[in-house]
Amino acid sequence: MTLSLRIYSTAAADSPVKGLTTTAIWPTLHYMVNYSAQLDRTFAALVDPTRRAILARLEREDGASVSELARPFAIKLPAIMKHLDVLDDAGLITRSKVGRTVTVRLSPQPMRAAMDWLRRYERFWSRSLDRLAAYAERKEAEARKSGR
Repeated sequence: MTLSLRIYSTAAADSPVKGLTTTAIWPTLHYMVNYSAQLDRTFAALVDPTRRAILARLEREDGASVSELARPFAIKLPAIMKHLDVLDDAGLITRSKVGRTVTVRLSPQPMRAAMDWLRRYERFWSRSLDRLAAYAERKEAEARKSGR
């Protein structure tokens, strides 16, 4: 994907302002694209219930071997390996190998970034949920008064 940005100056030819610069924009834009890509990978990894179950298990334990992680699931080891690849690509896990045993551990940084992103929108959810709770309580009180 190629991104091009052009900014045209409307300054007069004899103006001390010769034009606008884009150099300050590129680092910010680059960071935003990378940040968004990382968030996309994190949320995409969290979509699948098997991957969420793997993360939940790793959250409870310091680490687990691939075969230990695969044991409770009714899917084959290659499918678990694909799930682990997605989690690894998102940066949510790390793998280390000692001999023939691959140990998987939780890597919390991408999840922290996702939580930070979600917290920015929490105020919208909180207001809506507060209004919903108030509405439900009001309806329940009305139903009790009318004997329903």
